[in-house]
Amino acid sequence: MMGRQEVQEALFYRFRIEDHVPADHLLRRIDWLLDFRAIRHEFEALYNYTGRPSVDPELMIRMLLIGYLYGIRSERRLVDEVHLNLAYRWFCRLGLEGRVPDRSTFSKNRHGRFADGNILRRVFEMVVDRCAAFGLVGGQAAAVDGSTIAADASRERKDQPEAMQKTWAAKEEIARPVRDYLDQLAADAGEVHEGPQHKAPKYLSETDPQAAWSIKDGPGRFSYETNYLIDTDHGIIMDVEATPARLSQEIVAAKKMLARTSERHAFRPDALAADKSYGTGPFLAWLLKREIAPHVPVLDRQHQTDGRYDLSHFVYDAARDSFTCLEGHEMRFRKADPVIRVKRYSADTETCGACPIRKACTTAPARTVTRHMDEDARQIARNLSRTEEFAVSRRKRKKVEMLFAHLKRNLGFTRLRLRGLRGAEDEFLLAATAQNLKRLAKRVPA
Repeated sequence: MMGRQEVQEALFYRFRIEDHVPADHLLRRIDWLLDFRAIRHEFEALYNYTGRPSVDPELMIRMLLIGYLYGIRSERRLVDEVHLNLAYRWFCRLGLEGRVPDRSTFSKNRHGRFADGNILRRVFEMVVDRCAAFGLVGGQAAAVDGSTIAADASRERKDQPEAMQKTWAAKEEIARPVRDYLDQLAADAGEVHEGPQHKAPKYLSETDPQAAWSIKDGPGRFSYETNYLIDTDHGIIMDVEATPARLSQEIVAAKKMLARTSERHAFRPDALAADKSYGTGPFLAWLLKREIAPHVPVLDRQHQTDGRYDLSHFVYDAARDSFTCLEGHEMRFRKADPVIRVKRYSADTETCGACPIRKACTTAPARTVTRHMDEDARQIARNLSRTEEFAVSRRKRKKVEMLFAHLKRNLGFTRLRLRGLRGAEDEFLLAATAQNLKRLAKRVPA
């Protein structure tokens, strides 16, 4: 006989939420690893001592971690999921009757108080410290790379900077990302910053002007770049830096992350692996100055010689700072170009004019050759590229690429939901924190 299930309401229930979260559940393992006591005092600094008690900031962060651990990108959906899911309630310390913050309260804290207090970076650093405490940070070898993430900005709502300034000036109120961009412009006026100098962008987004127009991943779109510095022993993300999606910003981010992890975590790797875009002379010299072996392919730009003798046919004399040509004539230093960091050398026009192999060498009155100001560092990097240690680092560097693949494929992180550079950094920090927590939960026995 077919059975029929009927709802029979009981007057009292005996129910413990603790009994309904499996022992091997990911959140149970992560909860065991989290300890907010170390940064609790930093939460308190963001609140007044008078007035009504606020929503516990630890609850807000636990909810955010759930969203990034399980790829729940919508704040509205996250609030609903925490309300309904027993494991999520248990992780957030809500029990059965605890009230989940409404979406507006959740968003206000995320976009305001957390961003102003840099709390999410402290949470990320707290997790890195836990990884180090469990022996998952070796500190001998590191890798760095960046990956573009689409900004929450329409491709159609763009214009030239001058026209966009007029558009914003005509509005009674401008959004926070635009205000941050204008404030940064005012702060940067007349100042010289480290790193490459950029031309004015051709297009700006009306809603997120700090994002850069990028064609790296196909059709043009406004994007940011998440930069990772990882310890390659176990693939732990040591630091994260958000930048506009410009290739030249990768080196700026790498320097910042190496300096920050050295100070914050005493992380000073012996070697750094990276792809060819990091192989510029100044960056290689910067690494060697800090006793970090650059396991990075040298970025050599080939110059067209039209079949004539190239630089390999000329011998450099370091003592005299000059070159010698195939005919034995000295090519003396003439001038330096500090913008592209090269020095130029040439022979006298009379010497070149009477040279019997002149036609095979140059069509100019005198042959000129160039030498990079950081050529010594470039040569050291070339020598390192032929070692076994370099080959090992190149293989381990794949771990950072795997982290980006996991970020986009498993966590569904292909487009930002927050705008502005601050919003991008908050999202990148939370995503990296979730990835480190998953790695920690997997490697550390319960």
